Amino acid sequence: MGKARAKYIKMSPRKIALVLDRIRGKKVDEAYRILNMINKRATLPVKKILDSAVANSNAQENTDKVKVKAAWVGQGPSLKRLRPRAQGRADIYKRRTAHIEIEVQ
Repeated sequence: MGKARAKYIKMSPRKIALVLDRIRGKKVDEAYRILNMINKRATLPVKKILDSAVANSNAQENTDKVKVKAAWVGQGPSLKRLRPRAQGRADIYKRRTAHIEIEVQ
């Protein structure tokens, strides 16, 4: 069993969750195929974390038996930024961050 975690990813957790929902419960080889086919920006950090989780599980030779046991994303701290508006005013908007964890078995 191997785990990997990445924190403070500068992407919305909702966008990452769409990718993680596709690979949760799948075998690792199938998860890599799915990640290669999905056309979303969130696949790059998810691939890196999946690589790390497989390396931490000591099962690099036979990944055909290894499954993605759990994959979750949590809300990280939001970066507050200002957007200029009319008549010298400003609106605050949030740049979301996420914490991702993947567990293989």
